[in-house]
Amino acid sequence: MRKNIYVSLLSIFTMCLISCKTETKNEQLDTKEITFTKEGELSFFEVRDSIINPIVKLDIEIADDEYQIQTGLMYRQSMQDDRGMLFIFPNEAPRSFYMKNTEFALDIIFINANNKIVSIQKNAQPLNESSLPSEGPAQYVVEVNAGLSEQWNLKSGDSISFIKL
Repeated sequence: MRKNIYVSLLSIFTMCLISCKTETKNEQLDTKEITFTKEGELSFFEVRDSIINPIVKLDIEIADDEYQIQTGLMYRQSMQDDRGMLFIFPNEAPRSFYMKNTEFALDIIFINANNKIVSIQKNAQPLNESSLPSEGPAQYVVEVNAGLSEQWNLKSGDSISFIKL
């Protein structure tokens, strides 16, 4: 009787091993590349002596809900230099970003409720989970390719304007 129980248990265990092994062996992940979708346009400019000097105009994607804000530019391999992502928050507050699952370097530009740049985190490194805080309260954040804020000579006090399409 005991021998039959052991044989039965051994058979069940063996069938489970074969079944589990077969199922995981044939399993494949179906992944899709995330592509840019133009949702608006954003311009950086400086104001000097009441004169507006345009700096650059970008096509943007907009992150304005919890999922989009949390995901941002994650899982993408690159972005063109004439594009960016605008994060829109419901209020002005100290902000902090990180580069988890972001595969290319970025400049992270923090902007207050008056559309003025408060600080820039330059050359944020891919896949780095260190906190990258704003130097003041921000309601908007713009992410662009690393080095562009330097190339455009962006600085605190410069402004943005944007439109949603």
